[in-house]
Amino acid sequence: MSSSTSPTIIVTGDRTTGPLHLGHFAGSLQTRLTLQESHTPLILLADTQALADHQGDYRAVRQAVIDVALDYLAVGINPQKSTVLIQSMVPELAELSFYLMNLVSVARLERNPTVKSELRAKGYEGEDRNIAAGFLSYPVSQAADIIALRGTLIPVGEDQLPMIEQTNEIVRRFNRMVGENILNECEALLSNTTRLPGIDGKGKMSRVAGNHIALSASADEITAAVNKMYTDAQHLTINSPGQIKGNVVFAFLDAFDPDTEQVAQLKAHYAHGGLADSVIKARLNDVLQALIGPIRSRRAQFAQDPDAVLSMLLCGSAKARQTAALTLHKVKTAMGMYYF
Repeated sequence: MSSSTSPTIIVTGDRTTGPLHLGHFAGSLQTRLTLQESHTPLILLADTQALADHQGDYRAVRQAVIDVALDYLAVGINPQKSTVLIQSMVPELAELSFYLMNLVSVARLERNPTVKSELRAKGYEGEDRNIAAGFLSYPVSQAADIIALRGTLIPVGEDQLPMIEQTNEIVRRFNRMVGENILNECEALLSNTTRLPGIDGKGKMSRVAGNHIALSASADEITAAVNKMYTDAQHLTINSPGQIKGNVVFAFLDAFDPDTEQVAQLKAHYAHGGLADSVIKARLNDVLQALIGPIRSRRAQFAQDPDAVLSMLLCGSAKARQTAALTLHKVKTAMGMYYF
């Protein structure tokens, strides 16, 4: 583990597969907003990793970089307080990834629970699965990002905990290999809402599953999504007692409704009977409209000046590259990879 006297360095980010949704907001963005008031987080747009998600469609990855950057700015990520960078613009990350791949077996990558879950979601199962090598090895790339940027505290969702575990395994193996503690381990920082369900109640919210609500969703899209939300299949009449556990509407109210006392009263009423699904859905719709409306408006304003957005990303990438280059130099020196 990193020394208690070492500075806390926040490293986090997202694969740029498309615009962000409420799952990202609950799982990591709110935490980042808090952390940027006391630290200078490094927030990485993982476009290189996203290439495996958009095989052959590089334009989609480029657009997703802009989309995610706009979402960051819209929710309140401040480039004066946080360093936002593009993965591909820090080539040291790719070089370090290549060295670290030699410390991880294919079998270990396939055992990673996060990878296994994503393989199932993408239908890459069975002997004939057509998996891009870049996708299977993206945990190593993610580890390289954390290691190169000297991250010590990593805000993640619960589903990403295996990635932090694998990162620390790589750090320990590298340090043993070179015979000294060149690299530091890191710790995960979970948000209060570690796993936001999809609107269908089937697993976590995901763009792939189509059960998400985008941070840029229109008012009508929000209402439609709330109306589709799974509640309780046994709540057949208003007077029937309803289940709170597994009820997606209440999961969202817990995550986003600031009036926790009122939510508790609604839960008690629903569990006792006498409260219609339409009532709790109407409340959630009001809560989400109030949350997403201003985000959507700010996003539209930032989108009017794409050059300013790109300038922010260029500056952040240049700043982060200085740290990554120093880490890579230490790694190559320890490995004896300089010959002249």
